[in-house]
Amino acid sequence: MEKTLYDLIIIGGGPGGIGTAVEAKALGMEKVLLIEKSDNHSDTIRKFYKDNKRVDKNWQGQIVEMEGTVPFMDGTKESTIDFFDEQIDKHAIESHFRCEVDKITREEDRFHVRAGCGDFYGKYIVIAIGRMGKPNKPGYPIPPSIRKFVNYNLDKCGHDEKILVVGGGDSAVEYAVELARTNNVTLNYRRPEITRPNPTNRAMIAEAIANGDVAPKLGVDIKGLDNAEGNVRVHFSDGTEEVYERVIYAIGGTTPVDFLKSANLDLDATGEPIIKENLETSVPGIYIAGDIAFKSGGSIAIALNHGYRIVTDILKREGER
Repeated sequence: MEKTLYDLIIIGGGPGGIGTAVEAKALGMEKVLLIEKSDNHSDTIRKFYKDNKRVDKNWQGQIVEMEGTVPFMDGTKESTIDFFDEQIDKHAIESHFRCEVDKITREEDRFHVRAGCGDFYGKYIVIAIGRMGKPNKPGYPIPPSIRKFVNYNLDKCGHDEKILVVGGGDSAVEYAVELARTNNVTLNYRRPEITRPNPTNRAMIAEAIANGDVAPKLGVDIKGLDNAEGNVRVHFSDGTEEVYERVIYAIGGTTPVDFLKSANLDLDATGEPIIKENLETSVPGIYIAGDIAFKSGGSIAIALNHGYRIVTDILKREGER
């Protein structure tokens, strides 16, 4: 049986992937396929955003004007997931979930996408797999006996625990403030000041620290962890140590270097994909959308705009043939 040749195959079901799929269908592409390795779309939002987390169209004080057809607006974690559900249904996006892609190869005038659920062929490819699906982990080892008390999101957190949150970005700040409602929370960041979060979150953590809701442990790094009678003993670089019932790392995500290399994409010295202004990679016909197009993170609205820019670039190219 002859395989379907898709106009566009999108790898990754986050905002960048969904935005690209919606724009492609809205602008006239007929054969569009979305592939996602998780059980559903927006896996990062589902796993790493706390319930009722505010989701803003504008980001870090930057006004983001929507460029395409996706009418994204401010909301919450839950309303954002519902919104993407509606967009996928409205535009009848063909999707494969629980389907991890392991290789992309060029075969004459098409790309071959090899995945756990089958082989697919497309004229163009968009990689929108994101970073947070693979969270950064500390460089020192985590002893096996305490791994169940070391987390990278809020999934296993309870109440009345002594918790150390590690990180200085938006997620770390939001985790600390959320957990402080029902737990004894300390926020550790290696720099003496918290400057990375957006203005709203900077004000929120400053207030929480001023009110004594969150204890700061700033300007100090962590040298290692060990087991302290079933709890986690943290050794700090200033020579102090403290025992916590749980440690949560919110130190960002990593670019999926091995996967990008397998697609023969050129990377810079730090392992980031080299992309052109139109978000095309070094391999003609393969584009990047979403937060792996940012070295310092991005927003949902900007990821959605990526989809519009990519699709219009492809259609322009096709029109010139």
